[in-house]
Amino acid sequence: MSVRSSTHLVLIPSYNPGPGVLDTVRAARAQWAPVWVVVDGSTDGTAEQLQALAAGDDDLTVIVLPENRGKGAAVLAGITQAAAQGYTHALTMDSDGQHPADLIPTFMAASQAAPAKMVLGKPVFGPEAPALRVNGRKVSNGWANLETLWMGIGDSLYGFRVYPIVPLIKIMRGNRFMRRFDFDPEAVVRLCWAGVRPINLDAPVRYLSAEEGGVSHFKYLRDNTLLTWMHTRLFIGFLLRLPLLLVRYVMA
Repeated sequence: MSVRSSTHLVLIPSYNPGPGVLDTVRAARAQWAPVWVVVDGSTDGTAEQLQALAAGDDDLTVIVLPENRGKGAAVLAGITQAAAQGYTHALTMDSDGQHPADLIPTFMAASQAAPAKMVLGKPVFGPEAPALRVNGRKVSNGWANLETLWMGIGDSLYGFRVYPIVPLIKIMRGNRFMRRFDFDPEAVVRLCWAGVRPINLDAPVRYLSAEEGGVSHFKYLRDNTLLTWMHTRLFIGFLLRLPLLLVRYVMA
């Protein structure tokens, strides 16, 4: 039986994930209520399938954006509506089945015990995980930890995490970035700058083959260029904030 909350919801941004998204949503609903899905301009018919699923479930909400705006933009749309309805925290997870729905209650409990903090999933990779992706993320993680003076970001890219909604909205409204693939790492760095400390919990991640219904929108050159530009901006911001970060580091 799913756990019900009036403060914490599951938020699933979704863009052309294929029919497997229905399994992802059902798995999340089996663990938690409410679950919200933000359909980010999908053209694969999954918006209609999700709306049909929600028609028979009062604890499932589907928000359909008219065009693809990027993961960060989808999350912002969702948490803005969630805040207006009184929710304080959102657990984000991918719609493609990579993230462990069975750990939703564990992550939510950690957030409820320390609501001022963010709860970050630290990926545990299986043997099927592409070595290029596993090793490549170490670069982004190294930069993220430098930019926060090692405040404790276990993994900057893994999107299975619980955010406090109010500070995240404030950060996203304060800049025009964080709308696409750069959302996950920039969100944790900027939240650390805002004084939101991380809690890290291990969580397995699955890389599904095409035969298993896996869908990837990762473009190596495009997305790594975006991350490079993001870390350039963040490093400049880090230098400007360095005195304050040093004070926090000494007092921690």
